[in-house]
Amino acid sequence: MRRQSTAILMMAALLGGGAQAQLLPGNIGALPGQVTGGVIDPLLRGAPGTVGNTVSGTVDTLSVRAAETLDRASLRDLRRARLQALIRANRDVLEADDDGQPVRRGEIIALDASPALLAQARAAGFAVLREDAMEDLGVRIHVLGVPRGEAGRKALVRLRKLAPEGQFDLNHVFEPAGGALGAAGAAAAAGNGKAGGDPVGMIDGGVASHPALAGASIRQRGFVEGGPTGSGHGTAIASLLVGREGAFRGAATSRSLLAADVYGGNPAAGSAEVIVRALGWLVASGAPVINISLVGPPNRLLARAIELARQRGVTIVAAVGNDGPAAPPMYPASYPGVVAVTGVDARDRALLEAGRAAHLDFAAPGADMVAALPGKGYTKVRGTSFAAPLVAARLAAADGPSANRVSAVAGQAVPGRGKVGRGIVCKPCRTVPATAR
Repeated sequence: MRRQSTAILMMAALLGGGAQAQLLPGNIGALPGQVTGGVIDPLLRGAPGTVGNTVSGTVDTLSVRAAETLDRASLRDLRRARLQALIRANRDVLEADDDGQPVRRGEIIALDASPALLAQARAAGFAVLREDAMEDLGVRIHVLGVPRGEAGRKALVRLRKLAPEGQFDLNHVFEPAGGALGAAGAAAAAGNGKAGGDPVGMIDGGVASHPALAGASIRQRGFVEGGPTGSGHGTAIASLLVGREGAFRGAATSRSLLAADVYGGNPAAGSAEVIVRALGWLVASGAPVINISLVGPPNRLLARAIELARQRGVTIVAAVGNDGPAAPPMYPASYPGVVAVTGVDARDRALLEAGRAAHLDFAAPGADMVAALPGKGYTKVRGTSFAAPLVAARLAAADGPSANRVSAVAGQAVPGRGKVGRGIVCKPCRTVPATAR
């Protein structure tokens, strides 16, 4: 118990302090193939992260031992502290919903609103800030600004009473499910290699340049102001899909990658509105499998968009998160038809910090492994974020409709220890630190 309390206090200090915990440790200038110190730690991802050296020993020690020292209640408390820290650091653009989840300040999304409904909203003091037809998915939205001085969560209640026939929700912000974005401002990757077959899509932070990605076929698009910005989380996910350098191999190196950056290096971005725009681009660009290593609360716009993407035959893969089984089910992993993925360690044990979803489909390696850092080098990673792209790669390699892909991958799954859904997929896809060195 004492050890747990110490870990919580140290993590809370890192989350709330002005130092901004260095969540993507190691030297960006490391030689190709070198594994740098530290871990992209899902338990410390709340505060805006930067790339550089860790505080001497502190983050490394907590990273290695966190899953073994924290119980369910501790993970739940850390989740709350992390979300509060994110909102406090971005008060100008974020506020909290009734459950403490971050949302874009003063914004309400209206789905397929009629002119009469919009007129009602305007008469009640709401302004139309943005309109988007989102033709690639077939959903139309209006982003409404709440009256000055009114909290978004209270304005939503009032709007739903005013127009009960309408479909409204807050513009929730989603987090990377296993590590801070990190590396804001890193040069974006521009892989020009050739690949066959259908592309695999990802919605995440931007992908930074790295020798492992230089020969890959990558097309990136940014969905926030400023265009795609390389990030630590997005680079790690991309490398696990299409990276190749020395002993390091991604799980879908024969595929091209379509990368949608929904953050632009800003942890206060990643809203439901932006994610849905990214989803529409990937669907229109022909990605039959899309990986989303992000987590957040249920959101009406995102739910509708994923349903429409699935109706077009697209397979959505999502991580269940790393806030422990006491946390509420995370989305989009919990939506019907989404392939929900958890992580396992090198002993085939489900990660103790893995979150939960309304259903669980597969597990894949999510610890005791490395992924690419922005620039050069590799770092150890741990979290369900890093398991999801391995499952997405296997689904992309399967043929036929989405249901056939899932059935084919289920036939490849092997047993594991703990809650692993239908089993472990892509077990040989783990690149261990010793090999990368």
